[in-house]
Amino acid sequence: MSKSKLTPSCFTLMEAGLLSLSLALPVGLLVLPDPALGQDRPFTSMEIARDDADACRVPKPPVDLAETAYLRNGYRAILRILIAEEALATENCTCLLDDFTWDQALIALPRFQTSDNPRLPFKVLDLYAQADAFEAQVAEACVK
Repeated sequence: MSKSKLTPSCFTLMEAGLLSLSLALPVGLLVLPDPALGQDRPFTSMEIARDDADACRVPKPPVDLAETAYLRNGYRAILRILIAEEALATENCTCLLDDFTWDQALIALPRFQTSDNPRLPFKVLDLYAQADAFEAQVAEACVK
């Protein structure tokens, strides 16, 4: 039985695969940034530099503040509300973030509590909406 000249042998396919791989690797390496030239490699640092506008933004709460992210997010919204309320009451347009602590958000919980369930004492989305509304009022008052 004779081999057809149109059907390549397995050895030829393997050689073609190795050849294409050996050519693709050096080309792929040329595309990567070189740290020696001062180029950063992607994802070497996940930290993002904060904008000046973010300097007064309430940061993520510390993990030890509450056991779940749901509670921590609620406390963050409460702190945003407290800061915005203070800014409106005092007509202060400067950043008040340094004047508040996470303990104040914990102390203010009864005021925002909507349930006796300790794992879901408030509705986070409602707190976010309230915080956004207060912050919008502060922004509007400070533009004038």
